[in-house]
Amino acid sequence: MSLTRLALKIAAPVPRVEDFERYLFIGPHPDDIEIGAGATAAKLAGLGKQVCFLVCTDGRFGLANAPEGTTEEALVSLRQREAMASAAVLGVRDVRFLGLRDGAGYSMEALLKGIAETVSDFRPDMMFAPDPFVPSESHEDHLRTGRAARQVACFAPYAGIMEGWGAQSVPVRALAYYMTARPNRFVGVGKTISTQRKALFDCHLSQYPKGCPDAKALDTYLTLRNFEFALRSLKGRAEGFRVLGALHMHCLPEV
Repeated sequence: MSLTRLALKIAAPVPRVEDFERYLFIGPHPDDIEIGAGATAAKLAGLGKQVCFLVCTDGRFGLANAPEGTTEEALVSLRQREAMASAAVLGVRDVRFLGLRDGAGYSMEALLKGIAETVSDFRPDMMFAPDPFVPSESHEDHLRTGRAARQVACFAPYAGIMEGWGAQSVPVRALAYYMTARPNRFVGVGKTISTQRKALFDCHLSQYPKGCPDAKALDTYLTLRNFEFALRSLKGRAEGFRVLGALHMHCLPEV
């Protein structure tokens, strides 16, 4: 470890996920939060923390495993119901929807405004979003959501900037990327892994119907991911995140 990195760890340590009280989880589609951070969301809710889910797009094009004959409009309504049922399993009652058209059928300004308004209303200490810097990530909704979340998280404390989105300033203290290849914080989730699986595979049935190969593949992936993060963190079963504090968001590249 370089002297600069050592000094950074001492002077500006990466925040611990569990140290806050209010958490906003932002998902591009109705099932992404559960995949990337569902066990952590359940743990935080179980600890009595205030947790809010914001789903950015309507998921209308996720028809591959939906019941035969399902239209795009019908799927929008179905996926919203599934998202609310899934969040309830995780212990989350505050679920919000921007309703933007799936497949990047919206402007970045609309996405930024929707996230900023939610941040202004809910006032999170920590925000979660998909990591937009993963080299393999090709879904524009994931990339846009991650980019918009980091922009709002960085600018949230500045009243003049937030006013441009019709929102008020909020002292957001940390941003956590899920679906990341470079985690620097791990959350032990041994007691909530089963809750995450129930939320995904009992509620998001339009995406993961019983016996579906996609469901089996996802379950295997989550199991192996939890095990890898456990080995890296010595926490039993774990989820990993790339966490940035307020200072890390716009300087200190060594983080």
